Amino acid sequence: MAETWKSRFLRWRINWFPAYRRTGARVVYLAPDHTEMRIALPLGRATRNLNGTLYGGAIYAAVDPLHALLVSAQLGRRHQVWVRAARISFRRQGRSTLYATARVEPAEVAELRAELEETGRAERDFRLDLQDASGEVCAHCVVTVHVRSRVPAVPQAA
Repeated sequence: MAETWKSRFLRWRINWFPAYRRTGARVVYLAPDHTEMRIALPLGRATRNLNGTLYGGAIYAAVDPLHALLVSAQLGRRHQVWVRAARISFRRQGRSTLYATARVEPAEVAELRAELEETGRAERDFRLDLQDASGEVCAHCVVTVHVRSRVPAVPQAA
């Protein structure tokens, strides 16, 4: 799906947000319906470790907000979205630019909405692989996103 001017503008805002800009990563695509975001994390002076490969902290910082942003954009302002936890499994060294695609399907958001209506809060694990240009997986991430309603859930009458 091609980007619209609104999704390009939001992508530009994310890339210029100081906390994300300093990770070294760049959002290269944002779907207009906020179901997909692609990033590129280049190996450069700011992201290189002592061994000449991508620093693990840069990898974590690059993928940390992706799913939370997508969930937040799909749910709207009536909900608070937080990253509760993240786990990274480093499979091999990142010796070049790494690429990742974060996806949040509408069905997953519908399940989150149902759980939010019932309990006022929900959690979901999202998986993400960082790959080099040849498709080799360099890191596998699992990000736990916590969502709660800004307005308390109304208790159901028994």
